[in-house]
Amino acid sequence: MNKVDFNVYLITDRQQVPAGRTLLQTVAGALDGGVRAIQLREKDLAAADLYPLALELRALTRRFGARLLINDRLDVALAVEADGVHLGGHSLPVAVARRLLGPEKLIGVSTHHPQELISAAAAGADFATFGPVFATPSKAAYGPPLGPGALKSACAAAPLPVFALGGIRPDHLPTLRSCGAHGIAVISTVIAAPDPSAAAARLL
Repeated sequence: MNKVDFNVYLITDRQQVPAGRTLLQTVAGALDGGVRAIQLREKDLAAADLYPLALELRALTRRFGARLLINDRLDVALAVEADGVHLGGHSLPVAVARRLLGPEKLIGVSTHHPQELISAAAAGADFATFGPVFATPSKAAYGPPLGPGALKSACAAAPLPVFALGGIRPDHLPTLRSCGAHGIAVISTVIAAPDPSAAAARLL
């Protein structure tokens, strides 16, 4: 079975959840709308606070038959029996994570250059995000948007599934598919939406 059996990858950011709704309610809505992979990414939380949140998300994703990956924290991923981890530039090396997690768990990697995709695959990653493809405040620190042309080159060079990240809207989907992207990774498009279920459904 293909380990990367999803096309929409939702990344959490509880700071973007509208008032009157919790992160768990938001993720539940997204899952109800058809999302089948969640990355818990709350980098400001200590392990003691991240762990109970991860446990709740693990129960929620299991109910929907969805994948749960934990950003960076292998300890939390192992503690809650998550489906894998997502690693960034300051995380443990992919090869070390693979040794600790075993062959069945998913390892995603954040990339911003085609060469990083090749290196990630060689180290044992299962998939990668690539971006920011379009302008987005949440990824402004990574510089100007790379654009669809860079995504197309990256997908052509990549020996693993690539998820376009950064400023993704439903009207971008035909362009991203034509570039060869396996799927999309989104944050605010769903997390900040008035109706996360409907927002998620529009991305499928």
